[in-house]
Amino acid sequence: MLDMLTLSLGGAVALGFARFAYALLLPVMRSDLGWNFTLSGGMNAANALGYLLGALSAGALSRYGLRHTFRLGILLTSISLLLCAATGAGVPLLLLRLLAGVGGAWIFVSGGALASLAARAHPAQSAKLLGIFYGGAGIGIVLSALALPPLLVHGWRGAWLALGGASLVCLGLSWRTLNRLPDRTAALPAGQGHAPLTPLGWSLAAYACFGVGYIAYMTFSVAFLRSVGQASLVTPFWALLGACVIANPFVWGPLAARARGARAMGLQLLTLAVGAALPLLWQSPGALLLSGALFGLSFLAVVTFTTIITRRVLPEHAWSRGIVAFTVVSALGQVSGPLLTGLLADSAGGLRLGLGVSAAILLLGAGLALGQRHNS
Repeated sequence: MLDMLTLSLGGAVALGFARFAYALLLPVMRSDLGWNFTLSGGMNAANALGYLLGALSAGALSRYGLRHTFRLGILLTSISLLLCAATGAGVPLLLLRLLAGVGGAWIFVSGGALASLAARAHPAQSAKLLGIFYGGAGIGIVLSALALPPLLVHGWRGAWLALGGASLVCLGLSWRTLNRLPDRTAALPAGQGHAPLTPLGWSLAAYACFGVGYIAYMTFSVAFLRSVGQASLVTPFWALLGACVIANPFVWGPLAARARGARAMGLQLLTLAVGAALPLLWQSPGALLLSGALFGLSFLAVVTFTTIITRRVLPEHAWSRGIVAFTVVSALGQVSGPLLTGLLADSAGGLRLGLGVSAAILLLGAGLALGQRHNS
């Protein structure tokens, strides 16, 4: 359990710091640099494009060892975050966001494989243990919510430095734990071809919708709070969301372990759709906080479930390929999601239209997940 918690610091870096904390910096950077919503979304789209490139290259890099890939991913992400403080120019920032995405994918692909190998020794608790690993992003979200707002009063550059420095601390804290974990999944048996990924088809399609829908909320929810006059809710909203991410294994773990097919994923995506739609219908503090809680409880539960379904459907030697496949389809969705939402937000419909479309896409994903074969 302790090893998995330490390993989860990779998720704090890859998602909590490198991707989601950007939502807190975005309003200040938009005001200071004069960005529109399209360029604002483009920053997270660049991060997702890097995530895609990192996922495609992680398989080759992991031949040198999962632990090596994990450490290199945190190091690349940390340096990229630190350098974001050095410039306000659009193109360099887009490039640095891309590099942070590459590092984040290396962390998640190698970390997911390491977590799967570690959970193998505890089959009855594997869903909960995997949830703890993926829930590490919640640690990063909570820390960001508590640390960044006071720094942002003095501008956004100090916030990037804090994120980069915290990422390096996470690298140091996880170093010894990595040495205790298995470094490689089983090799492909001699004379056998690669296991096909087609049994994961419905889950992969649902996960693509997840990539488009969830990243729009995580990119623009803070900007939406400010736009409806609820700026004072930003810190409690973001902290509550992060705390619910940490709690999600204990909420969804038992269902994910027992539910057949991808029913658990379907319910998780339905919860996300409801959470995304709530702020569009009601802007009271209670409704907005409930939205953050529902989203926090469920969005990384979906990510956890992709590893669970991969372990159920594929032989061990194909686990890394399955995790890469899910990472790739999610990254494709996350490239388009912020751009689509940003374009819609710059139109007459504003942020409401952009976030409304993302909620509808999450609902579509919930329906697709139910198509996953029940015997998997």
